[in-house]
Amino acid sequence: MSEDGGLRERVTRQGEEAIGKLAQELLENPMVSGALAKAFETRERAMRAQEVAMGALNLPSGSDLERLTRRLRSVSQRLEGIEDALDRLEQRIEGLVSSASVGERLEGIEATLERLQSALERLEPAPAARAER
Repeated sequence: MSEDGGLRERVTRQGEEAIGKLAQELLENPMVSGALAKAFETRERAMRAQEVAMGALNLPSGSDLERLTRRLRSVSQRLEGIEDALDRLEQRIEGLVSSASVGERLEGIEATLERLQSALERLEPAPAARAER
């Protein structure tokens, strides 16, 4: 088994090296590299011509659709962020409301105000007593 696996790895490695050398020699060949460059230039010109034709027909091109897709993803991510912030805000509000209801807090404030008022009344002399002085 190990001899078979070792042989397979060696043959695979030699095959990869041979393909790599062939590809390198092809790329170094001026005729092949020139043909590749011309093919890419032709492709670019065809894409530009297609975009112009689509624009003349008032139809979106592939690059227009890609830009729109990126923009939609951006808006979607922002919307998710806003939703998360709203969820956190809602949780904080629920926490505040559940800790003490507004009615209970108002009753407490009213009771405190009544105590303060009665304390002030005890400290202040009566209006008639002030007039006699």
